[in-house]
Amino acid sequence: MGVSAQHVPDTVTPHGQRPVSTQDTAIAGRRNPSQTRLGGKNGRGRPGVTLSRAKTERRKFDSTLFTTASEPTSGDYLESLEKVFQLLSAVPVTISSFTRLEEIHEQFDAEDSVLDLVKNRLTAGDERDLNIRNLQMFNTLLDQLDKSTGRYADYLQTYDKKMDGIRGDIAGLKKDTLMLLIFRDSTLKATFEPQLQDIKLKWRQADSLIKLNLEEINDLKARASANTITISDLLYRVDTDLEDVGRKAFGKEKKYLWESGVPAIAPHQPFISEQQLARYYFANSRGKRVWLILTGLVFFFWNWLNFRTLRRLHSLKSVEIFHFRHIQPFPLTASLLFILNLAPLFDLYAPAIYIESIQFFLMVLLTIVLRNQLPRGHFYGWCVFIVLFLFVPVIRILGLPEGTQRWMDFIQSSLSVAFGLVLLFGSNVTNLNKLFGSSDLPVSSTISGGTKLVFYAGGLYVFLNLLALGCNLAGRVTLSKIFGATGVYAFAQTVSLIIFVQLVVEAFLLQIQTSRVRKRYPENFDVPGVTRSIYRVAAGLAIFLWLIVFSSNLNLFDALNDLLTSLLTSPRHVGSFSFTLGGILLFMAIIWTANFLQRYITFFFGDTGDDAAIDDKGQRSKLLVTRLILLTAGFLLAVAASGLPLDKITVILGALGVGIGLGLQSIVNNFVSGIILIFDRPLRIGDMVEIGDKKGKVKEIGIRSSTLLTDDGAEVIIPNGDVLSHNIVNWTLSNNHVRVALTFTIDKPAHAEAIQTEAIKEIVKGNPNVLDSREPEVSLNMVSSKTIEIKVLFWCKDFGKTSSTSVDVRSAIYQYLDKQGITVE
Repeated sequence: MGVSAQHVPDTVTPHGQRPVSTQDTAIAGRRNPSQTRLGGKNGRGRPGVTLSRAKTERRKFDSTLFTTASEPTSGDYLESLEKVFQLLSAVPVTISSFTRLEEIHEQFDAEDSVLDLVKNRLTAGDERDLNIRNLQMFNTLLDQLDKSTGRYADYLQTYDKKMDGIRGDIAGLKKDTLMLLIFRDSTLKATFEPQLQDIKLKWRQADSLIKLNLEEINDLKARASANTITISDLLYRVDTDLEDVGRKAFGKEKKYLWESGVPAIAPHQPFISEQQLARYYFANSRGKRVWLILTGLVFFFWNWLNFRTLRRLHSLKSVEIFHFRHIQPFPLTASLLFILNLAPLFDLYAPAIYIESIQFFLMVLLTIVLRNQLPRGHFYGWCVFIVLFLFVPVIRILGLPEGTQRWMDFIQSSLSVAFGLVLLFGSNVTNLNKLFGSSDLPVSSTISGGTKLVFYAGGLYVFLNLLALGCNLAGRVTLSKIFGATGVYAFAQTVSLIIFVQLVVEAFLLQIQTSRVRKRYPENFDVPGVTRSIYRVAAGLAIFLWLIVFSSNLNLFDALNDLLTSLLTSPRHVGSFSFTLGGILLFMAIIWTANFLQRYITFFFGDTGDDAAIDDKGQRSKLLVTRLILLTAGFLLAVAASGLPLDKITVILGALGVGIGLGLQSIVNNFVSGIILIFDRPLRIGDMVEIGDKKGKVKEIGIRSSTLLTDDGAEVIIPNGDVLSHNIVNWTLSNNHVRVALTFTIDKPAHAEAIQTEAIKEIVKGNPNVLDSREPEVSLNMVSSKTIEIKVLFWCKDFGKTSSTSVDVRSAIYQYLDKQGITVE
């Protein structure tokens, strides 16, 4: 709605006086009785101009051209009113952008509830609420609350700055002189009455919105500040309690278990409050689980699509040689096992109830998987372990009296020790191989290495439960709970991660075989070698996951994390060069990852490094460029992410230039030559070439060297600098055609017509490997008076079939000559 400009005079003075116009001046001149004519020509000799008229013309000229227009016009007043109207209209628009106020209200209400729960648990005085797991959960929640409160405080600060800007703009209206004139002059007020009414209405709306939103924002900022102070106080108390638990854990906390008078504290129900705390944590950390679920969906569709491709190509039998245990055409169970094993990596600081829930579902899935793979006796043993596994969270959740809880822990630890001893001494490797390996699996030598891990995990399981027994008897309750829970979870996770490694290996084998079938490569390849490469990477990830959960259960993860963070982020100085160990490690990690990807990316396309994919020149060339891009991008990303100063690196590289020129010249020459070979492409993978005295098929073009595969099966490695420094004979650069020459020496026949050259040409053309577009040539040359040489020239379609084609054509010509009664020497 704009400001109306109707019924406004053309020119308005502050006091309502109408200024003198040209018309008024002319009328006044006509009313002047003393009109005197100027003689002559009025300065130029022009007659007929009176003195009065001359004065009028002069006054008119002065008032229109040389007047100082200091009085504002109606347009000026309207423009000022329009600015005020637009400013007030912008207030609701700006305030409508405060979309997070309601969300902040709800989050602060939830935060207050969580803070009250944590505060009550910390001040309740019940030592059972202050165990390691609860304190870790409180610490995690408070860290989450601190981050969310800081984020919402930033939003409120932004809103507050916008409100300050609005208030400043409105305060600037007091300096608008035109508006002051309008409000001071009654005539101007009456003139712009419609516009002023519109502005008055907008002013009331804007003033109401500003007051309400300022009050709300200030209230929320006060709540944010109060929550920040409360969170800081609770974090300090939790950290202090964690330190006290660590100090007290090695001291005698309670009386010996067999002593009478062990206090029986009334039971309580901590599970309800834990549920409330966990519910808040999950609601505010959905992003982590979204990424976890997306990873599981990618794994599921990856394997499902591979099986569908094999089914469409009628090649499902091609994967039967692998004897897959876990990957199925509909890999739902395998995908759930995959994401549940990865869950700790996506949420390093999750509450105890979340970790216990993940482990519970993981054990249920493992039981389903092992039901059909284990002998009956071993499966019953696994079920016994599941019962012992469930003891740990159930005892904690029930909130039993302390004395009863200690006796239950004692029974659970004793049974766990007995189970572990039976596992170690009552089973043999053959039985465990039925779970973690198979004699008919081509990769059994690699996968069955999990059997040894089970024995080691069983030994650790027994050891930790023995420690839990001893600590419980001696009154070290905290240590007893830590060792007991760690032993159970460590063994369970060992078994699940062994299955996880098998899942990864099977998924990659499926991908490789599917790609080979799709590209019509031979189905057989170096399965053990490829499996070992995949297994090393999967096992490294599994060990990392195991160490995270193990250190977390022992209450060492936070301490180790703080120690490593301090060690890796502290700046180091060497002269004027500043760096951090974390930056160097990050640089090396990114370089290693890029090198790993460029080495194994070919697996996704069925290329395992064997001879089958050499003839697929297009794919090999694309993969070569992809590998170079990965290495280059990895280096640039490593430099950018590590934070290493580029100016200092440039100086160091300049200093190394002398060394490169003297000692590393050959390496640099080979590197540059490799790049030239990749982009200039004088030879490609799969080409048949002659380089110097070496002849063979190009198997690989690397950054430093290239590999030729000779007809004898030898692999000749040639530095790239030597490749470019020699003449390159490429037999297959533009096509695979090659000319073949065959020579026959025969006895001179009695009649020259006995040798039909056209018949020989037809014999040559009859071979399917002979190029039809090039006419064969047959020539007869006299060698002596008794012998004639027949020379046959033709083009072969495929250079790789030259030998077989020559043999076939030569044999056919021999048969023809023999039928003609011609003797071939």
